[in-house]
Amino acid sequence: MLFADFALEERVVEGQALRLRRGGDGPPLLLLHGNPQTHMMWHRVAPVLARRFTVICPDLRGYGFSGKPGVTPDHAPYAKRAMAADMLGLMRQLGFPRFGVVSHDRGARVAHRLALDAPEAVERLAVMDIVPTLEHFERTDMSFAMGYYHWFFLAQKHDLPERMILRDVEDWFDLQTSREPKDQGFFHPDARADYLAALHEAGTVQAICEDYRAAATIDLEHDRASRAAGEKIRCPLLALWGAKGKIGTWYEPLEIWRSYAAGPVSGQAVPSGHYLAEEAPEAVLALLEPFLDAPAGG
Repeated sequence: MLFADFALEERVVEGQALRLRRGGDGPPLLLLHGNPQTHMMWHRVAPVLARRFTVICPDLRGYGFSGKPGVTPDHAPYAKRAMAADMLGLMRQLGFPRFGVVSHDRGARVAHRLALDAPEAVERLAVMDIVPTLEHFERTDMSFAMGYYHWFFLAQKHDLPERMILRDVEDWFDLQTSREPKDQGFFHPDARADYLAALHEAGTVQAICEDYRAAATIDLEHDRASRAAGEKIRCPLLALWGAKGKIGTWYEPLEIWRSYAAGPVSGQAVPSGHYLAEEAPEAVLALLEPFLDAPAGG
């Protein structure tokens, strides 16, 4: 059984229902998942971290079995700022005003915004297989447009992508998660079942599309405003990426992250594709644990 020693809970934060799992004891640690997944993606990492940390694994708004707010023309309910505010409110409600964050994919974009909007709350931050959203869009070329075509497909006007995906949501899931050649069985059956069950929930596919629409509109407004104001990540930052993926091929990830950070930045490639925590959990933990255990000034 996955997450055997974790409690499954639902919390309401500012009217927003959030499904989460909580386990362990020690300093608080928030784990944020990516698309098109749920908190179940952490099933091989969270139990190990829970030996020394109080680990909180929520479903982001719009994803999994968390609430799915109504949409607006400016996509603000799915802005990373709104998602980050959920996470800040959740951790405060649980009694954790300051905490570490480990994040992947879309969750890492939420975590980046959280570190900018609430620097007093984020003690240290790990991001997996991303560079900042603004960098992706401002550096867009043919390689990025073809390799991450889904950024542009999912951001199309409602309800073009929704209708296409919902014709066979499980086939779309398999295509979406096949960034590199691999056996589709690499997802644990229970985790995959949770991802698919969530995708079949009314509103999930639209929420995912709204996440990407927000990324192409309101998130860029927020990111450019932060850049103009000189806002940077203040806490120690660990950036990991899949050696078999695209981030290290297209970019110099550490160089980019150092331009967005005022504190120390470290990191490296991991022998995996995009889904680091599920494909190479031992390698991820070997880098995460010393980073999370480092003295506050390190």
